[in-house]
Amino acid sequence: MGADAKSLTELGLTARGGADAFVTGLAVDSRDVEEGYLFAALPGTRMHGAEFIQYALRMGAGAILTDAEGADIAKDDLAGSTAAVVIAADPRQTLAFTAALWFEKQPDTVVAVTGTNGKTSVASFVRRIWQLLGHPAVNLGTTGVEGDWQAPLAHTTPEPITLHRALTGAAEAGIDHAAMEASSHGLAQRRLDGVNLRAAGFTNFTQDHLDYHESFEAYFDAKAGLFARVLPEDGIAVINIDDARGVDMLAIARARGQETMTVGRDAGADMVLLGQRFDATGQDVRIKFGGETFQTRLNLVGGFQAENVMVAAGLVIASGAAPDRVFAVLPELETVRGRMQLAATRSNGAAVYVDYAHTPDAVATACQAIRPHVMGRLVAIIGAGGDRDPGKRPLMGAAAAEFADQVIVTDDNPRSEDPALIRAAVLEGAPGAVEVGDRAEAILRGVDAVGPGDALLICGKGHETGQIVGDTVYPFDDVEQASVAVAALDGKLA
Repeated sequence: MGADAKSLTELGLTARGGADAFVTGLAVDSRDVEEGYLFAALPGTRMHGAEFIQYALRMGAGAILTDAEGADIAKDDLAGSTAAVVIAADPRQTLAFTAALWFEKQPDTVVAVTGTNGKTSVASFVRRIWQLLGHPAVNLGTTGVEGDWQAPLAHTTPEPITLHRALTGAAEAGIDHAAMEASSHGLAQRRLDGVNLRAAGFTNFTQDHLDYHESFEAYFDAKAGLFARVLPEDGIAVINIDDARGVDMLAIARARGQETMTVGRDAGADMVLLGQRFDATGQDVRIKFGGETFQTRLNLVGGFQAENVMVAAGLVIASGAAPDRVFAVLPELETVRGRMQLAATRSNGAAVYVDYAHTPDAVATACQAIRPHVMGRLVAIIGAGGDRDPGKRPLMGAAAAEFADQVIVTDDNPRSEDPALIRAAVLEGAPGAVEVGDRAEAILRGVDAVGPGDALLICGKGHETGQIVGDTVYPFDDVEQASVAVAALDGKLA
């Protein structure tokens, strides 16, 4: 992956004083620096990476990439060093392009999707459609790198060095198609700026991550960067115009001169959802596109999954696939882990679902979407994460209280905060809810509460396999806990 060494010029960089040093590797963590590496000292939310330049130099860094502030912070360390210094106005974006040039290879066809909810499902559906059409493919995001080549990822959109190492690894493994999740954090921090995108998708926009973004508009602007900056002018934008901000995203894409494909229930969309019919295991849908009407089966629970599938289908079509072939394979799509996943079924027929819903809109959407599949009562378990946007907590409670028949409030990654205070904030929006702090007990009580025709929806953790309390991550899997609870209550445990 990448050559043994590249000059700064080959990496598109110009050092202060014109020195054209040779670089043997890239690092954003000073502990990863080796002899001859370029260390990227980036501005952060808590401190500037320039504070670690002295350590990178001790490890043998041959070049430093930073901004003017970083150069000033480390001026004494840099003055006594022979390392080349590259000062960039936007060092994060510079690193993204540098990483792309260092690692060199990417799959031939790469698409990305952004939105508050649905990114993982859309990226996974895109990857699966490509596979069904005969293309070696992967998706990258919250669940790591999945598909015909696999690798773990620590973040939904990892920093550029990790990202391009993964893309190059996939390409060298023969992967020619890749679908990426584009998080607001990743877009704001320019992590995707060196990726060659063929198309990009937008699902929806609701409240989340206001602990990081200074305002709702700043959050939107971060996501809009996918179309305003990352997707090239000759790329294709696939946009869900059912969402209130879809029209704004559409305007941004068209202002760049990008070709657009709109999807939604709106009759004016390029791909229109004409109808849905729900049953216990999925839904039948009718979709109009390109003057033709397609009726197909989706073995997916939740009305919103049809919208996710349309964005995914749009991205695959935008990447060159024939529409009739795309619609023909949709019945073979499967639920993404932790997204409206059927975790267990009680002997009385009650179903238990696990979903990653962790925002007010996602909770409301999940509850409303599961309703057509449920004949009886809907019980919802919700919680809110600590050290995250506190404003959404009562809104999450209110959403569950409005759309579920019974609500249980429990813990969900309290992190450094007092779990009882987080639960109290959620309960403000759902005053009639039952409070059960221990998540395993909450799931057991939820499973016990559902009878014939009922359903239990466990919101929040989805695919996650740990519960974060303080600085410790304890093993915890909602799907596993649901299965254990059902087995215990139905007398199936050995």
